[in-house]
Amino acid sequence: MDRAPKTQRGTERRAQILRSAEKVIGEKGFAGASIADITRDAETALGTFYIYFASKEQVFRELVDEMGHLTRTVMAGAAAGAPDRLEAERRGLLAFLRFVAERPSLYRIVEQARFVDPEAYRDYFTRFAAAYRDQLRKAEAAGQISAGDAEVRAWALMGIAKNLGDRFAVWEEPRDLEAVADAAFDMIKRGLAP
Repeated sequence: MDRAPKTQRGTERRAQILRSAEKVIGEKGFAGASIADITRDAETALGTFYIYFASKEQVFRELVDEMGHLTRTVMAGAAAGAPDRLEAERRGLLAFLRFVAERPSLYRIVEQARFVDPEAYRDYFTRFAAAYRDQLRKAEAAGQISAGDAEVRAWALMGIAKNLGDRFAVWEEPRDLEAVADAAFDMIKRGLAP
């Protein structure tokens, strides 16, 4: 059954339901959030939810996919125009931390996917890693970074960003994210060797 909105009003209503699902699931968790909670927050009738979505699981999966798309878009936009891959890394990391601080509920939904929808969780990270790996290979070929296993590097860099997002953008009031990104970038750029 095609549930795509056919009018501008329908598109807006569907988007409002998604934003409310992001908020409610991000705050209460997938198990604790009900469709009634989502529609109440969206100020719409319970039946309206089913015009656009088949289930809470479908909304959840769409939110995980949206986080992946938005994250890649935000980071690519931040890295665009960087003079080299190292500066692209710094800009991308800072953009990621800022995005997580702005949308912590969406970030928490991705974390919940590990248990709620493991396939969506894996897809989120493997899609991101594939694009990241390709960018690192191009940078290596251009002599902008040292030679190394681009697959391992992509996953390692993603792990750094993810954990910094947890600690400095979600668990507590975001602190100076530029300083956090600069400190992490210094380690990325120079390593831990004295």
